[in-house]
Amino acid sequence: MKIIIRSLVMFIILFIIVKILGKKQIKNLTLYDYILSITIGSIAADCIISIDKPLIDGVIALVVFGLIGYITTLLSYHNHNIEEVMDGEPLILFENNNFNYKNLDHAKLSVAKILEHCRLKGCFDINELDSAILEPSGDISILLKSNNQPLTSSDIKNDMKKNTSKQMVNYTLIVDGVINDNELKKAKKSKTWLNNYLKDKKKKLDNITLLTINKNNKITILEKN
Repeated sequence: MKIIIRSLVMFIILFIIVKILGKKQIKNLTLYDYILSITIGSIAADCIISIDKPLIDGVIALVVFGLIGYITTLLSYHNHNIEEVMDGEPLILFENNNFNYKNLDHAKLSVAKILEHCRLKGCFDINELDSAILEPSGDISILLKSNNQPLTSSDIKNDMKKNTSKQMVNYTLIVDGVINDNELKKAKKSKTWLNNYLKDKKKKLDNITLLTINKNNKITILEKN
């Protein structure tokens, strides 16, 4: 019976805290929001299960953390500098036709992971990418180059054939200095061919961030700065 009563009390308090702090989708939570949510949830769970501890202690702890969240939300809303400290700043991961390796290291993200995010957002060719930015929420925003951005309704009829012809599968043969054997097979290329190509272009495998090839044998190479 005690657990039921404590559960109901915790639910009501959590409901009130969530209503005060506002709604956010999970994917839009910043690191600070995530830590705050986990802490509040842990306190509530501990209060429900630990029937030997006074319920009032848990209630006070929840109220304190709820107030911390509310106050910091208000402060960050009115002061951009505080918002940057609490939520962090966006990081540019790709621009000027190359990756920003310093920011990639800082964010602990690999080139392969950035390519995955690009594919999920409809960008399968690195040549079409203008920039990629890691948002404070953890999501990655991408901007396509102007000539690769979606057509407007007025352009569809005139440019449909032209736009369709541009779409082409790209095979990722090298990522972060590692050869992808499966992609080589899909592209109907061999390691010998790839090694000869690199030798001919005087490129070192360890220095290559990304090497792709499409069905027209157009090769794109991005190297470490």
